[in-house]
Amino acid sequence: MAHPVIVGVDEPASAGAAVDWAADEAHSRGIRLHLVHAWLWEPDQAPDVLDATAARLAGEEALRVLAGRAAARHPGMEVSSGVVDASPREALVALSAAAGLLVVGSRGSGGFTGLLVGSTSLHVAAHAACPVVVVPANGGGRTDGVAVGVEGREPSEGLLEFAFDSARRNGLPLRAVHAWSYPLVLGPGHALPPVYESGHVAAEEQRLLAEIMAGWQQKYPEVPVEEDAVRSGPAHHLVALSRTHRLVVVGRHGKPEGPIGRLGSVSQAVVQHGHCPVAVVPSV
Repeated sequence: MAHPVIVGVDEPASAGAAVDWAADEAHSRGIRLHLVHAWLWEPDQAPDVLDATAARLAGEEALRVLAGRAAARHPGMEVSSGVVDASPREALVALSAAAGLLVVGSRGSGGFTGLLVGSTSLHVAAHAACPVVVVPANGGGRTDGVAVGVEGREPSEGLLEFAFDSARRNGLPLRAVHAWSYPLVLGPGHALPPVYESGHVAAEEQRLLAEIMAGWQQKYPEVPVEEDAVRSGPAHHLVALSRTHRLVVVGRHGKPEGPIGRLGSVSQAVVQHGHCPVAVVPSV
């Protein structure tokens, strides 16, 4: 049995965009959609809430309404829901082990200009066992295709599989982005770097990207592919593409001892500043 698409509903009143995106994804995959509201009663942190039972019941009712919304969006699709007694971070990371995809909302900026995602979503993207899609409140409606960041000489197969499959199921083109910069080579005594011929470096990076994508285009011949080898910061370029694309796909392979687990600086920046849904795919 296929693992379901699970969508975390933190604040039901603002979860509509994430639920709609998750419902569309589950429908296109032909699998079950499961809505989860993680609820942890902490009276010391919420002294104005006098009745924990009433608060929990209100959360359950809001979850049922959102489940009904998803079911009405795609009649015949299996939809389930449930409340989990745990913190949202703990619950969603634990549930990711049995999910095919985990979808979370961005939860706004928290007061920081340009920062579009909350700490819970960032934590889940960094630690979940399955791919995670972070959906901003206004993340729908873009149709320019799927963009994927292709990093390094040996990009993750899981990353490209996810990106190509998403493009195929939605009938969209795929834009593969490989950002490069001049290598900084220092000699003995910290000499200045050598001079690079920009045309030669650009041509070599474009050739590298074409070589990586060739096998995948054979596997997915129905997906139109655009290859962009750009002299630019990868995060900056992918965030710019998020203004017009339906989905941006990035990898996760940072150091586990880092402050945000294995997310990595580029993926973190795209998740935090992206304007469309951003998928974070763990490396296999």
